[in-house]
Amino acid sequence: MKFKASQIAEILEGEVIGDENAEVNQLSKIEEGENGSLTFLSNPKYTEYIYTTKATIAIVNKDFTPEKEIIATLIKVPDAYKAFSKLLEFYNQVKMNKSGIESPSYISDSSTIGENLYLGAFAYISNNVIIGNNVKIYPNAYIEDNVKIGDNTIIFAGAKIMSDTVIGNNCVINSGAIIGADGFGFAPNEKGEYSKVPQIGNVVIEDNVDIGAATTIDRATLGSTIIRKGVKLDNQIQIAHNVEIGKNTVIASQTGIAGSSKIGENCMLGGQVGIAGHLTVGNNVRIQAQSGIGRNIKDNEVIQGSPAFGYSDWNRSYVYFKNLPKLVNKINQLEKELKAIKNQDE
Repeated sequence: MKFKASQIAEILEGEVIGDENAEVNQLSKIEEGENGSLTFLSNPKYTEYIYTTKATIAIVNKDFTPEKEIIATLIKVPDAYKAFSKLLEFYNQVKMNKSGIESPSYISDSSTIGENLYLGAFAYISNNVIIGNNVKIYPNAYIEDNVKIGDNTIIFAGAKIMSDTVIGNNCVINSGAIIGADGFGFAPNEKGEYSKVPQIGNVVIEDNVDIGAATTIDRATLGSTIIRKGVKLDNQIQIAHNVEIGKNTVIASQTGIAGSSKIGENCMLGGQVGIAGHLTVGNNVRIQAQSGIGRNIKDNEVIQGSPAFGYSDWNRSYVYFKNLPKLVNKINQLEKELKAIKNQDE
């Protein structure tokens, strides 16, 4: 798909300096630009590359004044970074503008389908499913019984949405995610064997939620596992049964949250964070990567460590952690000197 400089400038409300008919069909970094590509310059430390890039079109700030000849056609905008982000969003929408129902795929007669559904090949929609308008379900996705999916939601290839799951509007479920599988519920008997505890709840995902590839969200034992509005989940996250994630919280990859824990609003969790079960994490909490949480966390805390404790305390303690061998040697030396002094006094 090709775009002319004039078309791009119209989308970005920018000014073309150079050839309005210059065409591009790909995006590139400024230092790696090739003929036929579009790039941008917003960070001053990359300015040198604007004079050497082979990109056909470059988006620059309105106040940029070249100091020497530039091969690329320029599009001047108030903020090059924001303009390029807008263009990426537009490009993504064009690229993903799929429609129609591909074959082979399956839709149960008992399901209700909204307008403008895209259903990829080998996708499966089971019984009593309700799907809103402008939903895109990519190949090999599986939608089990009684699922509800809101308007403008995208479910990418290979995702599995298990029975009774409720997904809101404008959500994105990435490839390989599994929403609504059984929670980890087993009860020991007198023989030390474990019996399965039926998981009869569901998962509720509110509006504007993004769920990363290969992330798993377990159904509740009773009630619902709930992901509130605006939550953003990275790839390969495990959220156990009856967990609740507050609105606008973001969680990085490989984090695990055990059953029945509650995460507040506007929190940020780094990668590989582990949260034990039945805990409460307050609002606006920041948890640094690889922290282990074994206690309730109050609002507005910033913490790190395993087990985790106050972030400032952790930083101060880390200085001592690194110097422990030196401190031990120093203590041993002082003990020897004290012993020598004591022996002299005797």
